[in-house]
Parts: sequence; structure tokens; C-alpha cells
Amino acid sequence: MSNGTLLQLKAPSLTHTLHQAESSVLCLAADDEHIFSGTQENHVYVWNRKTLQREAILKGHTGSVLALVLAEEKKWLFSSAADSTVRVWSTETLSPIYLVLPVLDVYSGDIFSLAWNARRCCLYFGCQDTSIQYYNFNNCKPEVNGSSTTPPRQFHKFFDSSPRFVHAARLERDGVTSVKVPETVHEEDWQVVQLPKGNLVPSAHYGYIYCMALVDCGEGRSMLLTGSGDEEVKIWACTPTGLILRTTLNGAGAGVLSLAVREDTVYAGCQSGFIKVWDLETGAVIRTIIAQENEDVLALTLLGSDLYAASANGQIQRWNGSFEQTASWSAHDGSVLSTIVVAPRGGISSDSRETYQLVTGANDATMKLWDIEKPAELKPSSSSTSVRAGPDAKAEDLLSALTDFVSFPSVSNDAHREDCRQTALFLRRILTQLGAESHVIPGKPGRNPVVFASFQGTSNLAAPKPRILFYGHYDVIAAPPYGWDSPPFSLTGRNGYLYGRGVTDDKGPIMAVAMATSKLLAKRSLHADIIMLIEGEEEAGSEGFRDMVQKNKEQIGHVDAILVSNSYWIGEDTPCVTYGLRGVIHATLEIGNEQPDLHSGVEGGAVREPMVDMVQLLSTLSAGPRVLIPGFYENVRPATKGELETYDILSEITGKPAANLRSRWREPSLSIHSLGGSGPANSTVIPHSVRAKVSVRIVPDQDLEETAQRLVDHLRTSFKTLDSTNRLKISVDHKADWWLGKLDDRFFLALEGAIEQEWGVRPLRIREGGSIPSIPFLEKEFGCHALHLPMGQSSDQAHLRNERISLKNLRKGQDVVARFLINLTS
Repeated sequence: MSNGTLLQLKAPSLTHTLHQAESSVLCLAADDEHIFSGTQENHVYVWNRKTLQREAILKGHTGSVLALVLAEEKKWLFSSAADSTVRVWSTETLSPIYLVLPVLDVYSGDIFSLAWNARRCCLYFGCQDTSIQYYNFNNCKPEVNGSSTTPPRQFHKFFDSSPRFVHAARLERDGVTSVKVPETVHEEDWQVVQLPKGNLVPSAHYGYIYCMALVDCGEGRSMLLTGSGDEEVKIWACTPTGLILRTTLNGAGAGVLSLAVREDTVYAGCQSGFIKVWDLETGAVIRTIIAQENEDVLALTLLGSDLYAASANGQIQRWNGSFEQTASWSAHDGSVLSTIVVAPRGGISSDSRETYQLVTGANDATMKLWDIEKPAELKPSSSSTSVRAGPDAKAEDLLSALTDFVSFPSVSNDAHREDCRQTALFLRRILTQLGAESHVIPGKPGRNPVVFASFQGTSNLAAPKPRILFYGHYDVIAAPPYGWDSPPFSLTGRNGYLYGRGVTDDKGPIMAVAMATSKLLAKRSLHADIIMLIEGEEEAGSEGFRDMVQKNKEQIGHVDAILVSNSYWIGEDTPCVTYGLRGVIHATLEIGNEQPDLHSGVEGGAVREPMVDMVQLLSTLSAGPRVLIPGFYENVRPATKGELETYDILSEITGKPAANLRSRWREPSLSIHSLGGSGPANSTVIPHSVRAKVSVRIVPDQDLEETAQRLVDHLRTSFKTLDSTNRLKISVDHKADWWLGKLDDRFFLALEGAIEQEWGVRPLRIREGGSIPSIPFLEKEFGCHALHLPMGQSSDQAHLRNERISLKNLRKGQDVVARFLINLTS
């Protein structure tokens, strides 16, 4: 962590401390009027939020109160304890309502965790005996005043204590005189609920169930997450008849002591000081946060995108939604056992910046209230965007979805991993709305996920359905705000153009393809299967994409053609179709020695200088545009007469010399990108180490691996002739093969025809000097040809400030895709 970051780790302000009669604060809950604290001395203390004084003591448990949870819509408080019971209290009258007894003949032991499902009116609790038990209070028919005919409770000699009740005399002995307490708490004060035998999941884990969290999935669905000492988090579907195990999140590496969930992110506080973070969609571990090494993480609490973690050494830390630590402070003299966040009394609007409070409870017999502020949210995947297709489709649906898509700062680097994950989740949701079966596939560990979607067309009896794989990428390059005429991650329309980072590379084309496919699907005019693979690492070299495709090849299935839309016209007015890309080899050269940097006035002329060696070595690579690597040109495919005539035609249209176009598109090249040395880079220092970056662009029929090896061999041979005492190190950092389309392929002709139908002119056949690593790989992997439909114009400023795309091009691009899909089966 940099010193600049450390300076920002300011602790929240402590506003109040509540002392609790020398008894550990084991659990907390709060409503608008009260804070409830569960104690080691078997009681629930009730604190008035207005006066911050103790208002009542809820008595009845005969063991330490281990968990509290509210049913605010019913004005109930649930408490569970080491006495194997759950008790239900009225938060209005602070009086007993129900005594919930576990399933008979099941010795549940301590009840560590509770979760309330308001949608199903169901309470879940996790037990020491590794079972999950539950009760639906819609079916509650308890007997009152001891008239229950249920068999008497059985007690376990190890887990349970005999029933006992504490009288007011004890409170008087402890000096508590201003608290409302019944004179005597009797068993008959409770309506007894005995759980039916079927209301449990036996051996739900292989360890105690320490924590629970409930997730509302919408549309009447909900999931229960449970964490255990067995180092697993399990996800259960909550159904009217009970719990069904859906999946297990592995990789915690230690017992799970606390849980928190924000949208599609699961946080697990573990033994030994780790917080594991999972993507709920994919089940992949996306982060491991070290909170306090070797100190158990006993409580987790969320406020917006901020995560608060409490540890056994009394320390509390805060991380933001990008997993950056923003605060760390010593909160208690003992272990922090519980934390909650409370909003200002009376509630506030969701976008208010009004101060909240973090309430912490510890085994030092205190609760503390800290002022905290709700953070500005990361762009959530659960955006309000709703898109339609078919008869309900509207022209602005494309722009509405693209507005949200562009607003995600999905830069493919470490600082934006969470933004990229949220982008993938958003895209999956939009594609699902558009009629696809869509899900997110984990990327390489520590890298961004891939979005998979499948649009299933209707069968055409005249011919088998073609299967088209569309490849795109949702990641973008960084967008420093200076030099932009509008915020880079806010879609802005001006003079018929849409501005924003990624709008032309590649978010606009992705959304256009998805909309076109969805509209055909809704009208039952889609007679092809469209598979979409949208990756999140293209701007960073597509790391892990190859392995992901090969691992999921069976799921992707047979592919007849690959469609890409990630390039631009040669000009502004004439539509184009791209049929070629150059390949690329990136390499880093380093020349250095073990000496320190030296002073040129002292050592100049007496030492072999790495910078001089590097300049001499780089000079052996090229002479003007001619590459000097032996054998470099021997496999370059010669231009045909027809190809040369095409370049002459393009030259007339564009006003650019034909030789210039050939050099950019179909001839290989070598570039030197940077040269730098160690030390302060002033005119008196001889650097002991010098580094340079070079790249080679290759064309048909140069072999990628052979050319890379020729580059390395030439550098080593040339350096050896220098007879230098310095050392040379070469690393090939990235390789991507060239690509050339098949111009007589039926899919290429169908795309070319669709462009002509939509624009009314025959498109220009062009090539590009850049590279897209995944296209040649996908061709080889699926044994079919790729097609490249450019939607942008030459002035779109991709990767530059004020990136844009023509609204006309975007909409016509959508229609070109629709025509192409229709042409395939017409």
C-alpha cells in the first residue's frame, strides 16, 4: 500500500459508548426505536435509540444469546441461544410471544445463527449439531398458557441446561433499578412452537453453522447462504416445502465465521484473518482480503459498497467496492463479536449522504456507536434498464441499454476488476431480457469473466439451422478525463454522434448485434442459432480466453461461422467489410549488469554502457521501413494483380496513396516503442540497466512462432557480435496471429450482400493493420471462417479522447446484422 493511501485511512468518529454490566455483547439488531444486544448472561438488552439508555431487559433464555434477527414487518425480534431455543419477542410491547423448540429427538445444541425470510414468513436457524432447522409462521398454531399437548421437551446432557428463570431480585443485586423487567418470567408466558420432524436439513454441513445470510432473487425467489466451520459456504433455494441445496462455494481455506452479501458478491469472514470474496453468479473466488493476519474475522457488515470487518483483536477495517482499504482502527479492548449498521431514525432516501452509524459490540462489555457515511455506489449490475423486443420494441431501447453499458468503467486492469465483473453481470441480465439463455463464465483466476449467451432460432425445414458465434469484448482501455468534451463514462449525444469510452470499441456493436438478434427471435424470424462470447480481457491481450473456450467447447457446440464487429471504415461515407488483419509479436529487451548506476564524469569511457549496447542492438533490426531480420520476408504472400487493382481503387476513394495502404494492411513491419534506463535519467548518469519494447507485425503467410523465434535469434546473434560484458534478456510478451477472410465463403457473401441492401452501395473490401488475437484462434478451434463487420467510421477515435460512433451507423449496423441472419436461410 502506498503512503498516499495510508494517509486516507481515517477512522470514523466515536459518538457514544454503552456499557453492559460486565457481560459480552454477542449479537446485535436494531429497528427505528431500539438497539437490541444479546448477552453472555442469557438476556437481551433493549436500548432506546433516542436517549441511548437501557429501556428493558428481555429474559427467558437459559444460555448465552448467540443470534438476533428482526422481522420488521411483523414487529418481532427473534433470539437464539445456547439453551437450544429460539424466542420471539414483540418489538412494540417488549413482551414474549413464542418459544420455538427444535425438532424432537434432535439434539441441536447451541443455535448460532438466524435468518428471517419475510417473503415466505419463514425462520431458519443454524445449529451446533450441523443441522439447519426452519419454521413457517404462516402455519403457526401454538397452544397458549401451557395447554399444549405436545410431548415435553427432551434435554441433552451435553448441549442443554435445565430450564431456569432469573428473577428481578438478581437485577436489584446488580444495581439495575430503572429497567422494565417482569417480576418473574414463567414458561407459561410463552406460546410454545414445536418444530415438526420434517423441518430440518440434517448434516447440512460438516461443522457448526456459524452464520447465515438471505438473498432476495426477485420474482418470488430467495436463497439462503450458510457458513460453517467446515470451510464451506452453501447456497440453498428457499422453497415452500423446505431447502434445496443449489451449490457450494469452495475455497474458503478456513472456518467461515461471518457472512455478508451485496448484490452478486458474497463476503465470508474466516478464521486466521482472511475474507474470501465470491462471485455469486459463477461461484468463483474473486478476491482474498487479508484483514488481520491470524485474527478471526468475527463480524461483517455492509453499507452500500463499503464492507466493515471486525476481528478478534478489536480491530475494524473498511474496504470500498473496488476492494481498496479505506479505514482501519482499534475499536475495542477485546474481540469485536458483532456489528450492525443503523440508518438515522425515521429513515432516509436511498441517495442521501446523511450520516449512518456503525454499532459494534465486544467482549469488553461495551457497545460503541461510530458515525459513518454511505459511499457513492459503484455502478451496480442490477441497473434499472429494461429492454424489449418484437412488438413492444422501441427505437430508444438500443440507446437505453447502451447508456448503462457505457457507464460501467470496465477498464481491464486490477483497479477496475469489480467494475468489470459488474459489467459482465449487467450484460448477462440484458441478454437474458432480450431472449437469450445467458450466464457468466469465470475467467482465469484474478482476471475478468466471460459472458456467454445463446439465442435459439426456430427450425427451418428447408435447411439445417446455421450456428453463428459472435465474438466481442466489454472491456475498454483507460479514459483519463482530461481532453474529453463530456464525461467518458457517460453516453452523450452531440450532432448525430454518441460519445463515450467503449461506444465504438466494442460496446456499441455488441448491443446492436444483440438487439438485432432479439428482434428476429421475437418475430419468429430467427432461423439460426446465435452464440455470443463477450470477453473482458481483449484490451489486455485476452489472457485466459483460449483456455476458457477450450474448457467450454462442448457447451458452445458446433459453429459454422464467426462474426466480429470491432473495427472501422476506411473513410466516413462508404460502408466497408473487413477481410484481413495483421498479426503481432510484442517483445521486451533488457541489457544490464550488476553494477550500480554510475557517474559519467567519473566512469564514462571506462565501462561498457548498457544504453550504447542497446542502441547498437536496435539498429540491427531495421533500415528505414525494411526489416533486417534474416528470412523475415521469405514467406510473405505476394500480392495478386487483382489485389493491386483493388488498392488503386481504394486510393482513388480515400485520397491515400496505394503504397501507403499496402504498407499499413498487407506488409509486415517492425516498430520500436520505448527506450528507458535505470536511474534519474539526467545527463550525468550511466544507467546500469536499459529496457526497450519492440513489436513486429506479420502478414500471410508468415508463421507466428517461427517469426518470433527469428526475432529472438537475430537479437542474440547481433548482441554476441558486440562482445559486451553486459547481459541481454529477451522476453516475448504477447503473440497474435494474422487473419485473412475467405472472400468466396457463403457467409462472407451473405454479410456483404446485407451491407449493400441496407446502405444501397456495395461495400469496400478492406484490411486492417491491427490485430485481434481471438479471431485466428477461434477459426482454428472451431474449423470455420470468420467475418468482420465494421460499424465505426475512421474518425471514431477508438482508444483516444472523445471516442464516438455515428448514431446512423449504429442503427444501420443493427439492421445489417438482421439482414445477414435472414440472408443465411432465405
